[in-house]
Amino acid sequence: MGKRLLATLAAFSLLFTGTAVADDTQVDRGIVQEGLDELVATGTAQGTQLRVTDGRNRFTARSGTAERNNPRPVPLNGRFRAGSITKSFTSTVTLQLAGEGKVSLDAPVDRYLPGLIDNRVTVRHLLQMTGGLYNYTNDLPFDPQGFEAIRFRQWQPEELVAISTSKPLDFEPGTKWNYSNTNYVVLGLLIEKVTGRAYEQVVAQRVLRPLHLNETTFPGNDTEIRGPHAHSYGIVNGQPIDTTRWNPSVFWAAGDVITTTKDLDTFYAALLTGKLLKPAQQAEVTRTTAVSTDYGLGIFVEKAPCGTTIIGHPGGVPGFSSYAYSTPDLKRRAEFSINAGVGTGDPNPAFLKLINEIFC
Repeated sequence: MGKRLLATLAAFSLLFTGTAVADDTQVDRGIVQEGLDELVATGTAQGTQLRVTDGRNRFTARSGTAERNNPRPVPLNGRFRAGSITKSFTSTVTLQLAGEGKVSLDAPVDRYLPGLIDNRVTVRHLLQMTGGLYNYTNDLPFDPQGFEAIRFRQWQPEELVAISTSKPLDFEPGTKWNYSNTNYVVLGLLIEKVTGRAYEQVVAQRVLRPLHLNETTFPGNDTEIRGPHAHSYGIVNGQPIDTTRWNPSVFWAAGDVITTTKDLDTFYAALLTGKLLKPAQQAEVTRTTAVSTDYGLGIFVEKAPCGTTIIGHPGGVPGFSSYAYSTPDLKRRAEFSINAGVGTGDPNPAFLKLINEIFC
């Protein structure tokens, strides 16, 4: 999951280079539609939906179909598995607890969860991915063929952490950065320990309900996507199969959220404008370091191809890739979801066209 783990758009991280920027252009909806159509034409996407904010202008677009062998279009209000975008929600709740004095960012995690992980790893290390915890998802199969064996398995968070802690740290805490889903599973456990409530209940109380994110859920062990949605596909035993349904407990607080482009737009707009955090924690969320050069606390701070700063998070889980980014002033924003197809074309030129047009 995330920038370095997206399966169908593996070269996302190669697209963020360049220097020039033009702020006075408007997004051309025709070019955006071309990019979406080209993405679907590669076959790696069965369909896609997109929401764009361009100053005072907003529009949605889509391409492809919601199902194979069915002309039904991708629903513009469709729910989808947003993968690692979950991390921004988990980070927000952790920072809220820090603002209330219930969690200290620079305290060792061992203070709250004794004996769970190396006692040198702090809460900040988890949030910023600098603790060195081995990424447990590296040891699990997420290609369609391999995933079939564990697709409906129910996982406990402690099982996922144990996969990580069975290995040594990747590096000394605070000295390097690596994308590890283990960090955010541990944060989910920390949230539960500090609040005395289930992770899903805490996020709903603190984020979903205040922002009226009525189409966003944290599904626990529910294998379904409730509400309108597009289907995803993969090749298993040489045949295309529907890969939409599976047990999301394998990602939990690191990547199980189901949401819509509209809800994501509302969430990130609130997060980036300080509506969810106190000033001290707001200053932390997008602060990067010499070690975590493009990652704050649960959020990426990157450059579009033309040099425009964009803030947000991508997500990738079996069958779905997602993307939610904004310029710091919120004037240009994009949220989209891709439901996987069974083709093997290169999606990156089409993706680059979209990012160039929306942010450059």
